[in-house]
Amino acid sequence: MKSAPSTILARPHSAAVIERLERYARIETTSDRHVETIPSTPSQWNLARLLVDELKALGIADVSLDEHCYLIARLPASPGLEGRPSIGLMAHLDTASDVPGAEVKPSVVENYDGKAITLANGLSIDPLEFEELADYVGDTLITTDGNTLLGADDKAGIAVTMTAVAWLLSHPELLHGPLEVIFTPDEETGNGMNLFPVKSLKSVACYTLDAGRGGEIEFECFNAYEVRVEITGKSIHPGYARGKFANATAMAASFVSMIPRSESPEATDGWFGYYNAHSISGEVEKARIEVLVRDFDDEGMKRRLEVLDSLARAVEAQFPGGRVETTRKKQYLNMRKKLDESPEVLARILKAASLAGAEPFSRPIRGGTDGARLTEMGIPTPNVFAGMHNFHSRLEWASASEMVLAVDTLLELARLWAE
Repeated sequence: MKSAPSTILARPHSAAVIERLERYARIETTSDRHVETIPSTPSQWNLARLLVDELKALGIADVSLDEHCYLIARLPASPGLEGRPSIGLMAHLDTASDVPGAEVKPSVVENYDGKAITLANGLSIDPLEFEELADYVGDTLITTDGNTLLGADDKAGIAVTMTAVAWLLSHPELLHGPLEVIFTPDEETGNGMNLFPVKSLKSVACYTLDAGRGGEIEFECFNAYEVRVEITGKSIHPGYARGKFANATAMAASFVSMIPRSESPEATDGWFGYYNAHSISGEVEKARIEVLVRDFDDEGMKRRLEVLDSLARAVEAQFPGGRVETTRKKQYLNMRKKLDESPEVLARILKAASLAGAEPFSRPIRGGTDGARLTEMGIPTPNVFAGMHNFHSRLEWASASEMVLAVDTLLELARLWAE
């Protein structure tokens, strides 16, 4: 950030964006990756319907919420700018299921003093572990209480978007072209864009508010696959099992043990991909493993998928009579190739962030967003910071000053697209 957090917090959006995040965070919207229906959980409707009411109360007439919980609202252009290109602002409703997301109790820490923030369960957000906290002295931080995640991923993005929209509507002197506001379910499951009504969009570009530190603009992400490993064992009384028994549980354990530890999430960073054995379950006759596979490079992804197939054959060789079958499911692709074809989309958000007072920077997303899927569908969609930190964690927190910077970035972005 170019300015101190306390200076940014003096801007007019601070109270509104903090209040919105607190209020949205209390609404449970945990998604369920084991459910194929969209939305995967009924709780996501509660936040979606609240946002419909809020958008209408702001004076937006064109607000729709379809049967799959996709919310799209359209702001008309300022008079005389109806012919300017439409752009979309996008965030997701759901939170991850990695840790509890019900009964969230946000805590607001004003004028942060740089010391450890004590939470429940003996946990703390400690600058000895998270060195970046030194940059947030004097800021207002919104934290979890330690019993749940906070849900700033992506309710900070929703709060930023709603605050920017409200400001535009109450300040007609801020000129802008047509805008679409898009809130989606099930981003965390990887399925959220499967039924998205992309043909109904009018925008030539979109921007997801689903990144972290102030100034962060992301235009490169993983290629992502989920590999489901179905294991069939061969059961017989263990007392008479010699040469006849194939224990599916032991087969699953053997499979996971052969996944390279040096290529796990905890052993990689930057542009290095990984295998993540996300779940394992089973008994003697049947077992199942889900492996998340990530790589920035197409050839790297091909190699990883082939490695898992070879592990399946190796396990079958270890356990005669057992079977191991792998099924691949593409989740999203690296969006960089498509975004490189639309350089003005990225150039405008970088300029907007700078004009708002941020110091824009880019780094690869070690994950993905709905923006990656939308980019695949033909609408270039880079990812924009919303001030969230330690997401998917009981140690999650958000920076109010970075959320304010994000609001002002969106206001500058709307102006730039109207020029």
